[in-house]
Formats: sequence, structure tokens, C-alpha cells
Amino acid sequence: MNEIFHRTSIRKYTDQPVEQEKIELLMRAAMAAPSARNQQPWEFYVVTDRETLDKMAGCSPYASMLRSAPLGIAVCCRKDCALPGYGQIDCSAATENLLLEADSLGLGAVWMGIAPVEERMEAAGEVLELPDNLYVFAFVACGYPAEEKKQQDRYDESRIRYIRG
Repeated sequence: MNEIFHRTSIRKYTDQPVEQEKIELLMRAAMAAPSARNQQPWEFYVVTDRETLDKMAGCSPYASMLRSAPLGIAVCCRKDCALPGYGQIDCSAATENLLLEADSLGLGAVWMGIAPVEERMEAAGEVLELPDNLYVFAFVACGYPAEEKKQQDRYDESRIRYIRG
């Protein structure tokens, strides 16, 4: 899994649209994530409409890159899942899978947290016209990279504690 050591947050994209086949692979990767009691609490809104992407960008001060992205994905969580307390953890795993698959496909992507900030969740829900049983966990901006970035080596041995027998 070299993507783990290659993936970076890409915030600038070319105008090239992301092909439907790649979007499906992104969704398959996201849905392959583990979840508590296999509850799979996620729903995804795949957005290529420019007006909607611009509105999504207004939901958070950290979502401006959606204005230049050809693709935005809203990772949503069902409120009525079996273990709601684990829903955001499950959606985190799905989002990371999506980011790793984007890298493997030659795409760039960045994760923008929406939950747990209530006003951002409410604004995002209004933009996407979500049903009452869903809330937006995160946005992911995605597209062909218009920038190159090298991943930082974050390995820090001082954060590891061994308990050996």
C-alpha cells in the first residue's frame, strides 16, 4: 500500500472532469471500510454541479477548494444506524479509504471536516437537501492535481510505547 506513504492533501485541481469509472472505484473503496457491527452508516452525495460545489464551499471556512474542484463528495452518516456513537468513526475509515483510492488512481483529494460543528452540519444539510435521518460528516474535494506535494514523514518513535512480555 504505497498510497499510505504517498497520499497528501491536494487542494488545487485541473479542470479535467473525473471519469465515472473512477468515481465508482472511489465509492467502492469507501464502502469497503470496516464499521462497528458492520453497520455501514455511510451515504455519499457525489457532486459535479458547479453551483452546488460553490454552495458547499460556503459551509465551512476550510472548504474553499471545492470552488475549483471538478468533484466533491459529501460523506454522510445515518442517525438511525445500529451504533450511532460509532458512526463518525466508521465514516472516518470510509473517508480514508476514499483518499487512498484517489491517490492510487492519480487523483488528488483533501478531507474537510464538517461534523461535529453543528452550524456547518446544518448548512451542509441544507445545501444538499438531506433527509432528516442523515447529517454531513465530511466533504472531500477531488480532481486531477494541479500541484505536486511530497508527503511529510510523520514517523515519531517518541510516540510509541512498547509493553513486552
